Amino acid sequence: MRKYKYYFRKPKSAIIQDILKLLAIGGAIYIAAGSPYFIRSFLRRYSKLGKYPNKKISNAFSRLRKQGCLQFQTVNHQIYISLTEKGKRKAGWMQIDDLEIAKQKKWDKKWRLVIFDIAQIKKIYREAFRGKLKDLGFRSLQKSVWVHPYECQAEIELLRDFFGLSQKELRLIVAQSIGIDEELKKEFRFYRFPLN
Repeated sequence: MRKYKYYFRKPKSAIIQDILKLLAIGGAIYIAAGSPYFIRSFLRRYSKLGKYPNKKISNAFSRLRKQGCLQFQTVNHQIYISLTEKGKRKAGWMQIDDLEIAKQKKWDKKWRLVIFDIAQIKKIYREAFRGKLKDLGFRSLQKSVWVHPYECQAEIELLRDFFGLSQKELRLIVAQSIGIDEELKKEFRFYRFPLN
């Protein structure tokens, strides 16, 4: 788990997090080109950032631009600000960090198996992915086979996109039966499964 946090570090600055989240959710933002009131215009549109001083917002934008996370384009007297690929990865990390699998009131008696085969060249990703599966409550059946009792297709798709894995490298299988599963049911006792 330590490796996961190291290689995919969430930005520490709250304002940076808020700007990345805003752009990740809303796509490009635009401001009138040449406006001397850039920050004020921006804050009127995006009130969530209003809690920060103008200077901090300006510095945060500059820092993200220098890091290669933002791109600025002028089109028809409008400045469009959007995330670069690097910025999307940074924003994606925040989505991954907050990811959870919802606990259902009643188990549908189906197991979700995640099977992955990540090449040796992507060893860092393999360790990070394994760490995130543990975070999400998966249990290991075998070296690269993990199991969870609840619906998690959307979460696995997000992980696949984030880690840049193909359908062959990462599969999600839903199974009625996986053989003897009494031990697993006990491990997932906090889900209140019937043991029979």
